[in-house]
Amino acid sequence: MDQITPPQRRFYYGWVIVGLSMLSMTWWFGIRTSFSVFFVALIDQFHWSRAETAGAYSIAMLAYMIMAPVIGILVDRIGPRKVILPGIVLTGLGLLLCAQIETLIQFYLFFGVIVGAGITCLSIAPYTVILSHWFEKKRGIANGFAGVGLGLGTLLLVPLAQYLISLWGWRSAFLILSLLILIIPLPLNGLFLRHRPQEMGLLPDGNLPHDDIQKKPPKKEDTSLNPSSAQEVWTLGKIVKSAQFWYVILFPSFATFGTYIIIVHHVRYLVDLGVDKFWAASLFAIVGAVSAGFKPIWGCLSDRAGRELTFTLGEICFCLGIISLILFQYIPSRALLYLFAGFYGPGWGVTTPIIMSVAGDIYKGKRFGLIYGIVEGVIGLGGAAGAWVAGLIFDRTNSYLWAFVLVILLNLISVLLVWLSAPRKFRRPSLPI
Repeated sequence: MDQITPPQRRFYYGWVIVGLSMLSMTWWFGIRTSFSVFFVALIDQFHWSRAETAGAYSIAMLAYMIMAPVIGILVDRIGPRKVILPGIVLTGLGLLLCAQIETLIQFYLFFGVIVGAGITCLSIAPYTVILSHWFEKKRGIANGFAGVGLGLGTLLLVPLAQYLISLWGWRSAFLILSLLILIIPLPLNGLFLRHRPQEMGLLPDGNLPHDDIQKKPPKKEDTSLNPSSAQEVWTLGKIVKSAQFWYVILFPSFATFGTYIIIVHHVRYLVDLGVDKFWAASLFAIVGAVSAGFKPIWGCLSDRAGRELTFTLGEICFCLGIISLILFQYIPSRALLYLFAGFYGPGWGVTTPIIMSVAGDIYKGKRFGLIYGIVEGVIGLGGAAGAWVAGLIFDRTNSYLWAFVLVILLNLISVLLVWLSAPRKFRRPSLPI
């Protein structure tokens, strides 16, 4: 009798989904972070206050807060293409309209509402839901590589936007970005995006059906601890009433409150202190590159050492970067700016893979699209508040000092909250520490 040869492994299409997620999030976060250079240009031309100008970004984050849960639900109900492709078109339209801005209200409407709603379809919200179907054991590293897009967006689009503004003005910069977003992510998502591995006869992590036959049946889990393993029993109402749910949604919100203070205001802060505009934008690009490089490292480390320890290490780096930025106001040495990039980049890089992975570890299940959408929605609220509050603090004190101190405080609180959320109870590290 012939021996049955097990099926041979082939390239897992899930890594194409990771690459597509990376590309899409490059545009999502690149558009977001390029606001920092448009922020400088628009203040110079229209002489709006910093709180007023940052208000457009806050409105965009509020639009994200509203849209993220809706998009999370729609991705699993009607499929990602029917959600993501119209969102890209809406983003392109919003950027095109931004090229015609004459009043603050128009800026709020075109960038805050239209771009803010459309760009959510290219964000972490839908792709985390999609990736949760494609990866389980390798979730941290997959999310880490997908999150590289956030750093790449900063690395590529912030200096590009500044170059276009310097060359042709901010109106032309908005126009060119609107065309590029329709030329690059729109067709690639249309051609390559897939919802679940089962659509292609695959299993999560690239496992083949033969792999499951060889494995012993898993032990029955204690579903009393993990709502995602008992979605038929746990209702959303019960999940929302648990303290753990609030830890899961508040730790990223506090972290991103501080992150968006830096994203929106730090270029203006450096320009105020005499740093060249293009040099400040290029420094931000370097920060993005460092962040991108560390995301898969943090993701891999979190799979092995645990989410809590990894996030703690990253946030220590984050706070050291902010301290370097504060000191530059008193000691104007570029060495401090390099320290800012060297610490803040890795610290910023830890947020995306940990936020994605903690939520996936605890709540992956049939309600995950809604739950993660809520997580991202509250993140949007934190980002909106951070961008506006920092502008208000500057307008009242003529300094960003207390805004940066607030960043450090809230990020330390986020470390406490991630330990309280306890993802270690739902997913053991693959290697002991």
